[in-house]
Amino acid sequence: MANNTFLKPSFWSRRLILGTTVSGAVIFFIVGIVFWGGFNTAMEATNTTEFCIGCHEMEANVYQEYKPSIHFSNRTGVRAGCPDCHVPKPWIHKVVRKIQASKEVFSWLTGKLDTKEKFNEHRFELAQSVWHAMKSTDSRECRNCHNFESMNPEFQKPRARKQHLNAFETGQTCIDCHKGIAHHNVRDKLSDEELEKLEAPNPDYIREVPQAYREGLARVEAKEAAAAAKVKEEKMAEKAKTEQKIASAVEEALANAGSSKATTSKSSKGSVSAAPSASNINVDWGKASSKDIGVFYPGTASIEWILGRKHGGKRAFTKGDRCIECHGEEIADIGNNIVTGESEKKLEPNVIPGKRGHIDVTIDSTYDAENLYLRFSWADGEHAAVPFVDGGKMDPENPMKLAFMLATDDVEYADRAGCWGTCHADANSMPFAPDADTLKGSDLAKRLKFDTGSGTGVTKYLKESRTKLELKGRGGKALGGWDKLKDQSDIDAAQKSNQFMDVIRYKSGTKEVEDGQILAERDMHKGVGAAVEASLKNGTWSVVVKRKLKSDKAGDVSIETGKVYNFGFAIHDDYSSARYHHVSFGYKLALDNADAELNATKQ
Repeated sequence: MANNTFLKPSFWSRRLILGTTVSGAVIFFIVGIVFWGGFNTAMEATNTTEFCIGCHEMEANVYQEYKPSIHFSNRTGVRAGCPDCHVPKPWIHKVVRKIQASKEVFSWLTGKLDTKEKFNEHRFELAQSVWHAMKSTDSRECRNCHNFESMNPEFQKPRARKQHLNAFETGQTCIDCHKGIAHHNVRDKLSDEELEKLEAPNPDYIREVPQAYREGLARVEAKEAAAAAKVKEEKMAEKAKTEQKIASAVEEALANAGSSKATTSKSSKGSVSAAPSASNINVDWGKASSKDIGVFYPGTASIEWILGRKHGGKRAFTKGDRCIECHGEEIADIGNNIVTGESEKKLEPNVIPGKRGHIDVTIDSTYDAENLYLRFSWADGEHAAVPFVDGGKMDPENPMKLAFMLATDDVEYADRAGCWGTCHADANSMPFAPDADTLKGSDLAKRLKFDTGSGTGVTKYLKESRTKLELKGRGGKALGGWDKLKDQSDIDAAQKSNQFMDVIRYKSGTKEVEDGQILAERDMHKGVGAAVEASLKNGTWSVVVKRKLKSDKAGDVSIETGKVYNFGFAIHDDYSSARYHHVSFGYKLALDNADAELNATKQ
């Protein structure tokens, strides 16, 4: 009988899954590691900024745009290179992106993008591809470094705080606002419809506002309030000293010269100002409340610009946010950027060298049974000659003009922008102002008082008086709506519905007080509803306004307790006229209401 011995297979010959031997599995594993290592090495080798700019076309073009940006060099030394922004970190998404990139490499190989000129020709479609990709991923690559939940609002400007809070609550993502931060921006090539669609909030991206962010907001707001209170206290102390000096000077002048004799002195700009004299507007300013409000130089900014695509805050404004919510703490910066012509918005084509960008104004407000009293005080500035006007003074008769407007919420935009809704891109001296011949030949010449002889042209007006405002300017259309006047019956209806702005204006040279309204146009007359006293003493302007609380006159806003009114004002300093003034944002005025910025307290 044969001796059959069972031969046990060796370890390496043992069968595993699907008949694979151990040795075969080991070999496959080793080959897999080698392949994976090689593949991953190749992936990472092509995932560097150096690789991305390896061709001359990229190095000499987009790389040069990137180098001056904050992503290349900044105070913290953290650099975001090409792959940080353009290549996903998750492996599957990274592979997909690499496959997509092969199309771009092919375009370079075939000569589609091999020169700067060709690249610029296709820049818009390339940018759109990136924008849509980032939008679809909730700006995933941006959030590798910039996590919403890690933001500290204490280190952000008020505007950024507001916009980021809005992003949490409405579902906006980084790329909605931050296009063109590393390369030349071509956002302006999108149509309005494309822009609205691309930048629309996505409810899927809504986030709960982190507690840390809320706490940071509370801390920075408290810090700013304390700083403002300190400044306010210092100004009030200085103001009390100044008022005591003025009171002493008045008393001395009356004792020496008699109250009926007046002397005159030359101001720093050569204008004549009255010597101290008794006021006919008797108010105890110690019972008034006080508010510091800055006015700034706006250049050619108009309501059309605010509602247009070049204004980053357009969406926030149209949904009801007030201008001061984003810009209240940067008034000086805005004015200085515009007045020097350095603003990226390009809002001043006619720079006046030396003109100040902003003016700090203190407004005291109080009232009695019949009248509202406002006192505007600010430092006079040095004369800056206007280079494009003979003699350097636009309005030689009037060193200063002051105007303020009141409106109810019945006027659109008044609740958030104050009087800004009256300023249009086609008004006199603005970019789209019609010429004198166009005005004279218009069918509206009989209805609107176009004083083309004195250069007045189109004055301020409200949207409520027009059938349409042109905001987009497509096909070369002029912005604004001066020639789209509604029928008189519609304007009369708007008047009855309180859709007008009450305006008072004072001219320092002629000492003229004008009362009027703005609806279809600016309609001014020498009014009896207000009295104004103004003086320039010790380098400080003081303008005191006494205005009736109640009026039954058309175009007047009656002021009552328990109601809040929209308020805005403008100062034409240094003999300026037309748009070359300083303006405020929109504020709230009320009687004995601490929530209003201008809280007129009772005498």
